[in-house]
Amino acid sequence: MSGLQCLATENIWFDKQRYDEAERRFYEGVNGPSSPQQQVKTALQQAKGRQQKRQHRNSSSHGGGDQELVSRMKSLELENQTLHKVVQEMRAALQKLESRVVMLEKSPAAAAVPCAKAAPVQAAPVKQVKVENGDDDDDDDIDLFGSDDDDEEATRLKQERLDAYAAKKAKKPALIAKSSIILDVKPWDDETDMAQLEQCVRSVQMDGLLWGASKLVPVGYGIKKLQINCVVEDDKVGTDILEEEITKFEDFVQSVDVAAFNKI
Repeated sequence: MSGLQCLATENIWFDKQRYDEAERRFYEGVNGPSSPQQQVKTALQQAKGRQQKRQHRNSSSHGGGDQELVSRMKSLELENQTLHKVVQEMRAALQKLESRVVMLEKSPAAAAVPCAKAAPVQAAPVKQVKVENGDDDDDDDIDLFGSDDDDEEATRLKQERLDAYAAKKAKKPALIAKSSIILDVKPWDDETDMAQLEQCVRSVQMDGLLWGASKLVPVGYGIKKLQINCVVEDDKVGTDILEEEITKFEDFVQSVDVAAFNKI
């Protein structure tokens, strides 16, 4: 509702006395000084004018209200038509879904009929053996299916493959675990011949033992120890055997210690 319509429907006049006085003066100025009759006439004219204004306001307010109602009715009709179309579309979609469900429910029963008819199993062709002699009495010498020959051939092929695999595996070298050991060989005193001591140590020979580089390491008081490297196969040579063999040279060797032990 606009501002003019609000003013038209307004029924409260806060300055009513001032407006009445102004209206009275207007009619007195038109008709001259007022008399009791003229005052009555003026009052009647004022009442008539007020009545006409009130009717005009009511007619304008009713006209605006009617227009608003008409516009609202039109919008409701359009909305109703739209909703009616949506409902019709939903009904059509629902009918399609129901028809599809009915077809799907009927299709498994129809599909089960051709599936039930299994294809006839064809018998395997029998291997025919041509009899050269044409004698009916030699049935024991004829192998109709040849199963024995097939079994022998399969067994022979299997055995050949096993033999080839075993030969290939035998040719493959086995992994040998080895270790690198550093030994500290200590003499009795500073007068021990270290060259002779090293010769004694290197004289220890066994399968899986390989001596490497060596050096003399000072210990103190002029005494030096022999530090020697060797590579051994773990399955054949152990540190206990080396210490036992080296300590047999009692004239030169006081003790043997393992300084380092690393797997290769």
